[in-house]
Amino acid sequence: MRRPVHFAVALAALLCMAQAAPRTAAPPLSPQQIYGPLFEAVQGQRIFPDGKTFVDAVPKDDPAVIVEAYRQARPQGQALRDFVLRHFSVPGSQAPQAQGLRDHIRALWPHLTRPALEPPAGSSALALPAPYVVPGGRFREIYYWDSYFTMLGLKADGQQPLIDSMLADFESLIARYGFIPNGTRTYYLGRSQPPFLALMVDLASQPDDPRHLAALRAEHAFWMRGSEQAAGSGAALRVARMPDGALLNRYWDDRPGPRDESWAEDVATARDSNRDKAEVYRHLRAGAESGWDFSSRWLKDPRRLSTIRTTDIVPVDLNSLLWRLETSIAGRCAAAGDQACARRFDSLAQARKAAIDRWLWQPTAGRYADWDRRTQKATGILSAATLFPLFVGLADQRQADAVARLTEAQLLGQGGLRTSLIASGQQWDSPNGWAPLQWVAIDGLARTGHAALAREIARRWIGTVTAAFRETGKMLEKYDVEQRKPGGGGEYPLQDGFGWTNGVTAALLDRWPDLDPDAPVAPAR
Repeated sequence: MRRPVHFAVALAALLCMAQAAPRTAAPPLSPQQIYGPLFEAVQGQRIFPDGKTFVDAVPKDDPAVIVEAYRQARPQGQALRDFVLRHFSVPGSQAPQAQGLRDHIRALWPHLTRPALEPPAGSSALALPAPYVVPGGRFREIYYWDSYFTMLGLKADGQQPLIDSMLADFESLIARYGFIPNGTRTYYLGRSQPPFLALMVDLASQPDDPRHLAALRAEHAFWMRGSEQAAGSGAALRVARMPDGALLNRYWDDRPGPRDESWAEDVATARDSNRDKAEVYRHLRAGAESGWDFSSRWLKDPRRLSTIRTTDIVPVDLNSLLWRLETSIAGRCAAAGDQACARRFDSLAQARKAAIDRWLWQPTAGRYADWDRRTQKATGILSAATLFPLFVGLADQRQADAVARLTEAQLLGQGGLRTSLIASGQQWDSPNGWAPLQWVAIDGLARTGHAALAREIARRWIGTVTAAFRETGKMLEKYDVEQRKPGGGGEYPLQDGFGWTNGVTAALLDRWPDLDPDAPVAPAR
């Protein structure tokens, strides 16, 4: 990182300013806002198979000039595609190849690493002050929760400077926008993602740096905005009031309308829903903030995305992560000698744990569940989210033992941990398995006395990743853990790269080297 001392001073000042005064500068415009009718034509006619392609393109001329040229020509079909290719640099990438799985992951880090970014005018990218790692494929920018799992692999491979620079990027985003966006694009500035910042800070070379505490407190303030309104109305922004008055959290998106990167898909979903379109768009956007976009967890009818109701659900994974955030802040405040802060956040964490135990823990079923605000009861969906309380250290031994039994009996597939038991056609459901959920389960089970089950999940998952790698030469975004092959479903084609799969695989092989498929076999005696 260039001139780290100057950047540290500037970042600290930015964080102080962000906390001390309201943000008055308008956020940068998204592609939908900049290009208007051109945007709608490109996305509506599906000029590119993936709706994210156009919104990530970089204009070759002043955007106003491009919009005027489009207004005069009004091209359609292939002529419109040619127009876009003349006026924009459209993204694409090619991944390197290597022989062994572990060597391939090490070769991918440089390929996925990007330098500090000052985007050109008209680009949807957000500026970043330090180098960072992207997931790969269509995901050409840094993403929030992906990055924690990428960092695990960077740690295993001795890439500490990259971990620190990515943290600097996230803290810069908090200083500018008051939160960490879903990803570093203007069209993501209405939402965040599962809050893993406290866990990322634990991986820093200097985890006790005061800048980290300031960022953590700003993140907590973002998630708790709306608390006063929710206490009276039942829910506001990301805060939801439970039947006993306790406050927990839900996913949300501050912006209305269809998502820029999935505009055509969202318009079609809303049209087919026979519901208020604005309401459907809000639920779709909130589902994107969850990271589980999309899953039966958010659907009234698991077979129909148009029944999505994300903001009605109080999720166990989100509230587990926020409990971890509160305990982290309390501990760091105590270490800094700020006892008032320590007492406040310790009290918040205790209140959240009590609410999770009362409303999200289901003792008869032996699982943690999401809560439906409409029906006023737990949902019937068993998913890998039930393991998050074990992962963050919130579950007691009795709860952890029950979840472990249920995981082994129902969530353990031939190729790793199932995301859910429902084959909905959505990508965050059966038969898919995802690297971040494998790590959450494995680490959570291992730390609660279930090391054998943790290792067995790891063994099966590494087997699935290895089989697909040997067949395709790629690390993939998701896998089918029923048939041990590349995964499917969702709004876009299967992606390779792939940041969090690389990170989790590297971290698991660092923990259990004997699971490495390319490790030399000891000769028999």
